[in-house]
Amino acid sequence: MSSAVRLIAPRPATHPRRRTRILAAAAVLPLLMGTLGACGYGSEKKNDDTGSSAVPAAGGAKVDGLDKVKVGYFANLTHATALVGLRKGGPIQQELKGTKVSPYVFNAGPSEIEALNAGSIDMGWIGPSPSINGYVKSHGSNLKIISGSVSGGVKLVVNPKKIKTLDDVKGKKIATPQLGNTQDVAFLNWVKSKGWKVDAQSGKGDVSVVRSDNKVTPDAYKSGAIDGAWVPEPTASKLVADGGKVLLDESSLWPDKKFVITNLIVKQSFLAEHPKVVEAVLRGSVKTNAFIKANPEQAKNAANAALEEETGKPLPADVIDPAWKSIQVTDDPLASTLNTEADHAVQAGLLEKPDLKGIYDLGPLNKVLKAEGKPAVSAAGLGSQ
Repeated sequence: MSSAVRLIAPRPATHPRRRTRILAAAAVLPLLMGTLGACGYGSEKKNDDTGSSAVPAAGGAKVDGLDKVKVGYFANLTHATALVGLRKGGPIQQELKGTKVSPYVFNAGPSEIEALNAGSIDMGWIGPSPSINGYVKSHGSNLKIISGSVSGGVKLVVNPKKIKTLDDVKGKKIATPQLGNTQDVAFLNWVKSKGWKVDAQSGKGDVSVVRSDNKVTPDAYKSGAIDGAWVPEPTASKLVADGGKVLLDESSLWPDKKFVITNLIVKQSFLAEHPKVVEAVLRGSVKTNAFIKANPEQAKNAANAALEEETGKPLPADVIDPAWKSIQVTDDPLASTLNTEADHAVQAGLLEKPDLKGIYDLGPLNKVLKAEGKPAVSAAGLGSQ
């Protein structure tokens, strides 16, 4: 199945003036040790009647004198910080005052890295594997991870009529979102731990790994084209609602059941030129995570409203309720798990042993956390300071 990015279309009846545009028609991104097929960058949200792509500013002076900051994220619950914090009047825009937010929605990490490299976005919420790949491919020159965001929210969901035990996965067709993305690497590592062999690039072997856009994976499951999927929320819970069974929660494979699934990155040149803007986004992110923890039901409804804006319809209760419970927001980037995930990519044959020293710059985040009376977080030896 093609790994090309599919634009998320707005619902015309609710947002008659919203439009999306492709930032680049087709560009090729080297993916780990192989290559990824042509893909567009992402869809830009149109949020007001003037045709501006930016969320209306909260008012006040522009931070660093900047008109707007371009921010990327996915329409997944594993990007809960962005879904809740970037809403009109949300904590992130409040912290940015007169500087507007231009949000861009992506379906895959590699295309978001491509947009960051091209300057089409300045910052973005993204998974660890594309962050690692982007950092390594640029020889440490393009991005920094500056905060955590979400842990958990990834499951192996299968057709219970075809797969009853973990051993039954052998010989079956299992979907992951994209070659080299975070879930793809995790599944390939799990397959290897079972002693099975799969060619990482083609997905062929003792298990057939089918790279499938999260938007179409539920239909592929219902049609019988796949037997299961290793996917993030809410796709996992959508499959359960369609009769699938959770065979494995990835969190069970990690110490303390915590692992980074989403972090916040920034283009290094943007961090150097606009440190106050970056700090404002971080303040908004920390306040958003605190709100989510203190008000889980209200935050869940806000996230679902954001998903409705992006996809055209909200998630039903039997999908969003279990999905929301399986994620944990966190300011801590859980840096030690990033190192482990890099090792998984190496073991899967997708990445040569990387030097990740300097991938984190947690100075601005720890400054914000100190001001909020919260403890500092660690870069696990991978920080730039």
